Amino acid sequence: MTGGAGYIGSNTALQLLDAGYDVVVVDNLSRGHRESVDPARLREVDLLDTEGLVKVMNEAPCEAVIHFAAYIAVGESMKIPEVYFLNNVAGSLSLLTAMVRTGIRKLVFSSTAAVYGMPERVPIVETERYAPVSAYGESKVMVEKLLHWFDQIHGLRSICLRYFNAAGADPAGRTGECHEPETHLIPLLFKAIRTGIPVTLFGDDYPTADGTCIRDYVHVTDLARAHILAVEALAAGAPSAKYNAGTGHGFSVREVLKAVEDVAGRPVPYEIGPRREGDPPLLVADSGRLQTELGWNPQYSSLRAIVETAWRWECRNG
Repeated sequence: MTGGAGYIGSNTALQLLDAGYDVVVVDNLSRGHRESVDPARLREVDLLDTEGLVKVMNEAPCEAVIHFAAYIAVGESMKIPEVYFLNNVAGSLSLLTAMVRTGIRKLVFSSTAAVYGMPERVPIVETERYAPVSAYGESKVMVEKLLHWFDQIHGLRSICLRYFNAAGADPAGRTGECHEPETHLIPLLFKAIRTGIPVTLFGDDYPTADGTCIRDYVHVTDLARAHILAVEALAAGAPSAKYNAGTGHGFSVREVLKAVEDVAGRPVPYEIGPRREGDPPLLVADSGRLQTELGWNPQYSSLRAIVETAWRWECRNG
């Protein structure tokens, strides 16, 4: 597993271990957290180090790779796109090269709804055209296209999971969300409560019921489960595929803020800022294919359940 010291990767590693799988985590710790990984399972290797990846893959039998290692901040990608293309695209190419050299032909890829950009239809289905509006989204499109050709030429089958808004924390409190810098809404709202410094909400004049953007929030535990199902599908011979991973329900920024206030029992200081360039008013997934074909069934789809697990983690670790 690459990027297994990060938010979604560490949650997935725990669930894989709970299910009896053996897991090796490859992470250079540039944005992951050492404490999120069992030291015996961690290999500090950079994605661009193809030889290092080959060495790890040859250490012990490896059936499949789950690829999380990517830079994810949309705004940052528009300031330093070269860093995003180097890590996300060239790094992925290095990983695929190592897989071909070691005979590993199954990969689950952490993709994103950002490949759709400003979708023409909502809920979004997987046949929606590529139309990224950020370097981050473009980097994920490029990797999805690489995977197509590696399947055609090398027989390397892949399942791409296009996330919507990952949120929440492990219900058992073992790991949660911690980015540096933090860009996700729920932990930013918690930070505003903790510090008293108002969080900025970007725009309140969108064509939505309360004027703020609507997003599909999917619990990190449910996302982790989707990765396990994807690995199992590939192991059973499933062909390459792309799936949306979201709940199909959207919540506005103000609704999330209200849920945080209800769970925390404290007001969130905030201010309204201008819209961010490239923010669509509404992003909601149609995840019917993932549910029908892989049997995925989100267990934590309510906004309150997502916020409650995140708040428990915040109280212990914030």
